[in-house]
Formats: sequence, C-alpha cells, structure tokens
Amino acid sequence: MSTLNKKTVEDIAVAGKKVLVRCDFNVKMENGVITSDKRIVASLPTIRYLIDNNARVILCSHLGRPKGEVNPEFSMAPVAARLSELLGKEVKLAKDVVGESAQALAAELKDGEVLLLENVRFEPGETKNDPELSKKFASLAEIYVNDAFGSAHRAHSSTTGVADYLPSAVGYLMKKEIEYIGGALEDPKRPLVAILGGAKVSDKIGVINNLLDKCDKLIIGGGMAYTFFAAQGLNVGDSLVDNDNLENAREMMAKAKAMGKPFLLPVDNKIATRYDVNAPYMRIYSDSIPDGWMGLDIGPVTSELFAKSIQDAGTIIWNGPMGVTEMPQFEDGTIAVAKAIAETDAISIIGGGDSAAAIKKLGFADKMSHISTGGGASLEFLEGKELPGIACIDEK
Repeated sequence: MSTLNKKTVEDIAVAGKKVLVRCDFNVKMENGVITSDKRIVASLPTIRYLIDNNARVILCSHLGRPKGEVNPEFSMAPVAARLSELLGKEVKLAKDVVGESAQALAAELKDGEVLLLENVRFEPGETKNDPELSKKFASLAEIYVNDAFGSAHRAHSSTTGVADYLPSAVGYLMKKEIEYIGGALEDPKRPLVAILGGAKVSDKIGVINNLLDKCDKLIIGGGMAYTFFAAQGLNVGDSLVDNDNLENAREMMAKAKAMGKPFLLPVDNKIATRYDVNAPYMRIYSDSIPDGWMGLDIGPVTSELFAKSIQDAGTIIWNGPMGVTEMPQFEDGTIAVAKAIAETDAISIIGGGDSAAAIKKLGFADKMSHISTGGGASLEFLEGKELPGIACIDEK
C-alpha cells in the first residue's frame, strides 16, 4: 500500500457538511496555561481551509492522560480560548465528548462555524478503540478528517475507529508528513543518507533495518553508538550499552558490509567521569575509552567526518541527537550535524521528539525541509510500519 495515495481534505466536497477533524492539541501546559501553542498553530491550515469552504467544523483531540475519566485539569477550555484568538472567531467548547452538549452544539452548527469537543480521553472507550464510541463520533458529522500525525500510530476511536463509519481524508499537516517521510522511503532523491542518534538501540532496531534497505549511507551517533563499539569488542568504559542488543548490532554492521553500504560510527568522542554538567571531560578516540568514563557526545574529528559524508546527499533523514544536548559542553556534535544539514541542498527530514527539539533550540528549524510533529509516529513510519491513523483513510 502506498501511503501517498490517500484522499486529502481537498478531494472531498465539504460545503455545508459537518466535518469531524482529529487534531493534535496535546499542548504543554503549566497551571492551566498553555506554554507552547505550536501544535495548535500547526492545525490552522486545515481548519482555515474548512472554514473558508463553508464546512461546519467539529474539532477533537486528546490532552494529557486523564485515563478515561473526566478531569478538569485536562479540559480543552484553554485550547478553545487560544483557537478563538488565532482564528479571530469564537470556537465553542462542548461540555462533553459525544454526550448531550456535543450533540446539541453539533446539530446547531452553521456553515463556517467551529466547535471543539471536550478531551476525547475523558471517554474510557477512546484508547480501547471501542466501536460504540466510534459510532457516536461518526453520528456527530458527515465527513472525518485526520490531521493528528502525532497520534497516527495509535488505533483509538477518534484516530481510526470513526473512519469505519464516515468518508475520510487527511488534513494538510498529515499530508505533509506522508509526502515527506513516505516520499523519502518510497522514492527518495538520492543519495539518501540516514543519521540516527539518541540513547537506545532497542528503539531504533526496526528503523536501522528498514533504512539499511533503502538508504545509501547510514550514520550512527549518540548514546547508541557505544553498543556498536561494544559489539566489536572495544572498551567503552561506563558508556551506555544495550547489552540485550549486541548481537543485533553485529548483524546490522554485517548486513551493511554485505550490501556495500557505508555504516559510519564516531571515531572520537567527548567523555566525562559522570552524567553531570560539572563533571570533568575530555576528548578521546573511540577505541580507547577508559574505565570510569562515559561517552556523552561525538568528538570534533567525527563532526567533520559526518559533515563531509552528507555534503552530496539528495535526501537526509535525521532522528536522534549526537550527544547530551541538555548540557552545553556535549551539544557540539548535534550543532555540527545540524549546521552541515542546513548547508546542503538536500531534502532534510527531521524525526520528531528529541532531534526536533534540539533543531528548534539551536535555531536551525527554518533551514530544514520538514520537521516531523510526531516522535513515536515518525519512528514507526521510518520503521516501515503501517500507521493505523493513515491506513484507515480512504484511497483516492
């Protein structure tokens, strides 16, 4: 199944129709105040398109983990208020998810008006993908649009179940994710270079195996590099090692060698005596990390090597930082790689989560072609898994 062949919001006649849109409004909050509205802003193109085309818009999302119970702490009220400001028009908030308030307000909606349902996870059936709840969602509307890539790897009532009962399409945010990540996997501009970092090999085994088949070059940095060193019998001191995956690491290196694909690991590292911003640190080559020291970043020689190896890339996929970016002395490797990617002409796709946060913090966000909005979802997509929230959408 090609993910690139899904109906989009533009492929469906929406005028005068009630359209249920699953958004990702799982925003950061402190004491009931939204501290970052990026996810709300990301949903605006789809919402505005529907308003401009006279749809009757019903928005829904989860917020936090209320565990199937009504909890005022996780109410969508602050989201409704922020959306009203951003859209310049009132966004009504239902007092419930699919109950009397939601049904009455949905029935009264006029063309171009917007309603936000209460937190979908107030319903115990949401995370169980309960068909009865899915039918209730469907009863509110005539069309379903999924624009929540961050939840696309979850088979819940509001992300997949409702699509069993309504014509469906993806919104602009979801479309962009499918085009960039799906396009890079299915028909990339070559050479395709994959850069993987972060701490755990276990999180990325499926990703490495899938990308090895598709990419022209694989670069490994971050904490997981030390598992590959350990798999080769090198001393890694007190560095993070995923002992359960040493055999997997050996198999992946052997697979790359058999395929004749470069599999680049750090040649030097910044190491410290402990995981602490005040710990003494030094630079050392990868084959001689002493006991009592741990690797916390790639070294300058590696930064230069990685930068050179992506200069001619046509497409770059990057997921996971090169070091501990929370500590200034161990963010140089991540900065160097971000800068090198920014200076290429390649299509650059940044996986969600830590790498997206690092790119934004370092000020390189506007230099990247695409920064994914979903950490877990983008990883599963890169792994070649079919995401339930995309699979359920009607084909063109």
